[in-house]
Amino acid sequence: MPRRPAGHTGRRAAVLAAVAATALVATGHPAPAAQTGQDPMNQAFTEAAEEFDVPRDLLAAVGYGETHLDGHAGRPSQANGYGVMHLVSNPTNRSLEKAAALTGESAATLRRDADANILGGAAVLRSHADALGLDRAERRDIDAWYPAVARYSGARGAVAALYADTVYTFLAEGLRTTVPGGERISVTSRPVSPQKGSLATADVTTQSPDYPSALWVPASSANYATGRTATIDKVVVHVTQGSYAGSISWFQNPASQVSAHYLIRSSDGEITQMVRDANTAWHARSANASSLGIEHEGYVDDPSWFTDPMYRSSAALTAYLCNRYGIPKDRSHVIGHSEAPGNDHTDPGVNWNWTYYMQLVGGSGGGSGSDELSFSSYATQQSGSSGAQVKAVQKLLNDQGYAAGAVDGSFGPATKSAVQAFQTARGLTADGTVGPKTWTALLSAGTTPTLVKGSSGDAVKRLQRSLTAALGSTVAIDGAFGTATDTAVRGYQSSRGLTVDGSVGPNTWAALQNGR
Repeated sequence: MPRRPAGHTGRRAAVLAAVAATALVATGHPAPAAQTGQDPMNQAFTEAAEEFDVPRDLLAAVGYGETHLDGHAGRPSQANGYGVMHLVSNPTNRSLEKAAALTGESAATLRRDADANILGGAAVLRSHADALGLDRAERRDIDAWYPAVARYSGARGAVAALYADTVYTFLAEGLRTTVPGGERISVTSRPVSPQKGSLATADVTTQSPDYPSALWVPASSANYATGRTATIDKVVVHVTQGSYAGSISWFQNPASQVSAHYLIRSSDGEITQMVRDANTAWHARSANASSLGIEHEGYVDDPSWFTDPMYRSSAALTAYLCNRYGIPKDRSHVIGHSEAPGNDHTDPGVNWNWTYYMQLVGGSGGGSGSDELSFSSYATQQSGSSGAQVKAVQKLLNDQGYAAGAVDGSFGPATKSAVQAFQTARGLTADGTVGPKTWTALLSAGTTPTLVKGSSGDAVKRLQRSLTAALGSTVAIDGAFGTATDTAVRGYQSSRGLTVDGSVGPNTWAALQNGR
């Protein structure tokens, strides 16, 4: 594996420049473009990927999952991780020190210099690939990197798989984000089938004993106290200062001496319980004995983490806990970490929308209403089209990393170019027209969880939208996999020559995502 000379502290001379996201489809590696010097983070990802033979999109997705590509000026995360790539230095994860040894950069430089940090992340990721025996051909296959990504997390078993699943979710759904300084970073969506190896059976499936909608992953017994010495009378809102899976792993680490009852994921509002309600988590000092702690994935200074799915999921949990324990649903009893007596923390910070959150907790303002992607039918859209369905096309493309321009409902050249890039990636006729096949592929893009009758949630909505487009007949888009959706699934499977079992697994998702 290549190693940079010791003592190097500056940015290397540019050898590759930033690249349009639409060139990243086949292998995850970008094609070189003329250097502009105006996209330093894109350039850093390109150079690091080239030097350590790591797929550029994979590297960016790992960084996004860790920090939303914000180095936070060298300040450490809760787990003592640093920089865009969250290089860690704690008793169980020494990726910062490993990066220093592999690149020749000092730990201080790796903590604060974004270019060095990204290079260090690539070096560590490549070292895991080497340890797993990935050869040159396998390294060109982005799906083969799953076990290496899991190892990058510093976690083990189900939590490592949870971490890697999140990264591959970003690859499946695509990314388009603006980082501090205004630079745009994109990762195009693509169908993924990660080669999980021994982690294939490591999914977290145990349900929470206290909140039926949550998963259950117990914290280390060294990080909380059994029982209570006071009556539960408040809920404390926290921000993790780190990633979801990383925080779960940290609460399992006996060296951390911290925990919370629940953690909530930013992207989709998934909840994991780690300490039973009846026990005392260590999250708010003097308020520990009388409170329930809810951690939210993210960083206090970056509002991009506080998504609507997170707010809604958290508010539903808080409302449930208030009802269960007789806690008043007001700001005297639903408080921030910074408001707990004797604390010196600032979370959840000024970017947390308390007004909206308490409306949701109180049962008002929580209706889902209509959304901008759901229609009773999907009409063909092409150059010159306008209206709400063009907006839906533009939003889907932009969210998946294809630059369709402003979401203005006007199908112009930028939208057509983005449609053609998406069609090329999916093996569809690249004519720039959004007909049934392109609609189906656009609407179904993303993760591929197994869905069966009785399933519910946003993935079911995504399925219902794509079935409506594929079948040309209305499937109610309500997020509930009932009899009507089951009938539609079976009809789709029959018409596409798939096994007709009503279960939406990898083969049915693959057909939808390829526009069949």
